[in-house]
Amino acid sequence: MENSSFYSEEELQELGLGGVGCDVKISKKTSFYTPQNIILGDHLRIDDFCVFSAGNGGITLGNYIHIACFCALYAHEPIVMADLSTLSSRVVIYTCSDDFSGSSLTNPTVPDEFRPNLIRGPVMINRHVVVGTNSTILPDVTIGTGCAIGAHSLVNQNLAEWGIYAGVPARRVKDRKQDLLVLEKRFLSSRRS
Repeated sequence: MENSSFYSEEELQELGLGGVGCDVKISKKTSFYTPQNIILGDHLRIDDFCVFSAGNGGITLGNYIHIACFCALYAHEPIVMADLSTLSSRVVIYTCSDDFSGSSLTNPTVPDEFRPNLIRGPVMINRHVVVGTNSTILPDVTIGTGCAIGAHSLVNQNLAEWGIYAGVPARRVKDRKQDLLVLEKRFLSSRRS
């Protein structure tokens, strides 16, 4: 008996997403806004209570991606997650943020002309990135290939590849091993046969 907590292939097509690959498991408790701007690759799993707000920026997910429960992606600018990347539970990604200094009004009910200091920028999460629980990624950030981000971290700047980062703001703690590249090659080879 199929697990009915995930959308069937037919139900996924009815959501109006911009593209859906194969072997995609998405909880029926996921919320999609502007679904036509969301493109999903192959072999994905998205767990309960996630929010995908694609806006004009769009959200593009590659292959072999897991997004755990209670994650939220707000894409006023593009959000891209490359293959084999992971968001642990309660990760939030923002591509637009209000100016909190008092120089402008705040919140999306106010037209942008009264919010002149909006902070905007795309978020790119490269291959083999894993983001720990309760972490926040702010606008205009690129996370380099192979990064691991510790729980409760705040990512407010670009992160160089193959590092382990943690803290508020996230700082490089040490280099991350690249042994997983050998495993990736074996894994992908086994999927082709």
